[in-house]
Amino acid sequence: MAASGIAAALSIFLLVIPTTDVEAKKTFVQLELQAPESALDQASEQELDALVSDTVTLTKPLDIAKQATQTATAAPLLPADAAPAVATGPQWHSLTVNSGDTLSVLFEKAGVGVSTLHEVINSSPEAKRFTRLNVGQVLELQTAESGELLAMRSKLNDLETIRIDHSDEGYSFSKDVIEPEVSERYVQGTIDSSLFLAAQRAGLNHNLTMQMASIFGYDVDFARDIRKGDHFEVLFEELRVGDKTVGSKNILAARFVNRGKTFTAVRYTDQNNFTSYYRADGTSMRKAFIRTPVDFARISSRFNPGRLHPVLNRIRAHKGVDYAASTGTPIKATGDGRVVSAGRKGGYGNAVVIQHGQKYQTLYGHMSRFARGITAGTHVTQGQVIGYVGMTGLATGPHLHYEFRVDGRHVDPLGVKLPVADPIPQRERTAFLGISNKLMASMDQNRTTQIAALEQ
Repeated sequence: MAASGIAAALSIFLLVIPTTDVEAKKTFVQLELQAPESALDQASEQELDALVSDTVTLTKPLDIAKQATQTATAAPLLPADAAPAVATGPQWHSLTVNSGDTLSVLFEKAGVGVSTLHEVINSSPEAKRFTRLNVGQVLELQTAESGELLAMRSKLNDLETIRIDHSDEGYSFSKDVIEPEVSERYVQGTIDSSLFLAAQRAGLNHNLTMQMASIFGYDVDFARDIRKGDHFEVLFEELRVGDKTVGSKNILAARFVNRGKTFTAVRYTDQNNFTSYYRADGTSMRKAFIRTPVDFARISSRFNPGRLHPVLNRIRAHKGVDYAASTGTPIKATGDGRVVSAGRKGGYGNAVVIQHGQKYQTLYGHMSRFARGITAGTHVTQGQVIGYVGMTGLATGPHLHYEFRVDGRHVDPLGVKLPVADPIPQRERTAFLGISNKLMASMDQNRTTQIAALEQ
């Protein structure tokens, strides 16, 4: 019985477990992907049973042959460490200007010769703009494989890009200028410490703040009249490219409340293409003289006939106003006129005297130096820089000594009534009022909208 049991078990084992020969044939089928189907017909019944019982691990011969064909016709695989092919040709190189960099230094970094540099900058007067570099500016150069410069470009700002291109005729300059959209923008602010800080918080840049001070400079002395609580509103032209603000242009209209008194200004260009600012009712803001010759300076000494002189230590009339400011601060002519003298003048040090018509004369003393071109006989315009603050002559610190004379008599520059320029001509009054009313209404509407937004 034991022998019979062993024989039965051995038979079952031989039927279930493939022989070595069958296993070899199964391996052969997997490797020989294009074996003819007749090869399978030659297999023994036992081998076929083994193949059928192994369908979990085997793929049908026809499917294997199909996959092999697809593999053979597919693109060959690259080695794992093989880099993709890089297109050859002219390449652009970007260089950022650092402190001390010149165009020759940048050309050297890019491997471009000095002879090319001279050829580029001498190709046209405009090409020399590439030599005026600013720190942080990006210069792009396109070179051939030989190192020859093919093109060069640089974005100067959000609106302008300059470029040099090489052709058979040599190098040529061109520029691409984007025309921005001009829109109106309204801001308002209240002064609690200084005009500049209040303007900055409101959204006015430095140029617009100076423009506003210049517009109201005939009525408001920004050196001594500004008070906490003073308020301003400005409607100006804003330049935009897409969603980005790229600059500003002119103030169109403005209000300034100083010590409870309201001043208005409207920009208007007349039929002769002359542009100026007028009050909202058409009367002129422009006077023959501006109040202060130095912007935002501090008054250190006023007009005083009985003042004790700080250097001579004796009573000596102070016939003008002193504006304390740092050395080098620009000094402006307060009115149109002709320079009577520009040179050393006793205790005044370096001084300029200007004659305004037959009646008025102004003097500017203690200058560190004169502006270029300011000599006796020179004609100057209101607001023109004539010199710079210093402490030449009898002075204990850097400041401007300013005098105002009427018919040869000294008067207080801060108290003299200044003559007013002509108002809007009658023939243009209707056109002006149409513009003025529209701009004032726009400011009113913007103010109401902003206040409502803050209250929500």
